[in-house]
Order: sequence, then structure tokens, then C-alpha cells
Amino acid sequence: MDDIADYHREEDRLAVHRLRLWLQMLKAVRHVEGGLREKLREGYGTTLSRFDVLAALHAHPEGMKMSELSQHLIVSNGNVTGVVDRLVADELAERQSLSTDRRAIVVKITESGRALMDEMAVNHRGWINDMFRNVSEADAARGVSIMLDIRHGTARD
Repeated sequence: MDDIADYHREEDRLAVHRLRLWLQMLKAVRHVEGGLREKLREGYGTTLSRFDVLAALHAHPEGMKMSELSQHLIVSNGNVTGVVDRLVADELAERQSLSTDRRAIVVKITESGRALMDEMAVNHRGWINDMFRNVSEADAARGVSIMLDIRHGTARD
């Protein structure tokens, strides 16, 4: 009987620690995102959403269908459409019909979009590095491992 009670106390204690981890992760993400939003607004007059779309397009020079882009960014097609509309208006991205399917639209980054993203990516890496300056290489590697465990449902006890 005592073994069962001890087991449940241990599980409760672990559940509380995991909840605390989640809350601290959430606060950390909000802190970093807030800092990035401010840096992007001040430095480039842009938003984190625009940065994310440009980064995705930069990584896929062949272009992406709108549905692929929204899946990649884990947002709705409607959210991506509005951001892409503004990027196209600013000549940072362009829409092209697929030669194999005229109804399908591919979004590609333009040369000016690529040049802007090249510059922003360097600064973004520096901003992140500065925000994480107190995190050692070993802690960063362990943090990545923990996040992958969580995402893949294989968190170790």
C-alpha cells in the first residue's frame, strides 16, 4: 500500500515540475518573441510574421504553394495570404502560376526580398545570440534535446 502511495506522490511531484517547466518555457518564448518583434520593428519597420514568411521563402528559392507555406509556418491560409499580399505589394515576394497547374499559385522571394532577408538573418542570429548570452553550449544542446523530446512525444522521465 505504501509503495502505491509513494508512486502517486512521486507522479504528482513530477507533474508539478513539468507544469512549472511548461510555464517557464511559455514565458521565455514570449520574452524572446517580444524582443524580436521590437528589434524587427525598430530596425526594419517589419513584423515577426513578415520575417517568418520571408525566412520560409528564402529557404525555398523554388517557391512554395500557399498551402505549403501555411503548413510550414503552422498558421492558417488566411493569415499567410494577408502577409504575402503585403510582401508582394512591397516587391519582396511575387506570385507565379505553376506551369503544370494554372490554378495553383507559388509564392517566391524576389531579389530585393532575398537581399533584405540576408541582412535580417545576420541581425536575427545576433539578437538571438545576445538574448541567450547566459546559456552555455551544453545547456543549449540539452534544451534543444528536451524540445525535440517534447515535440516527438518521447520525453524521458
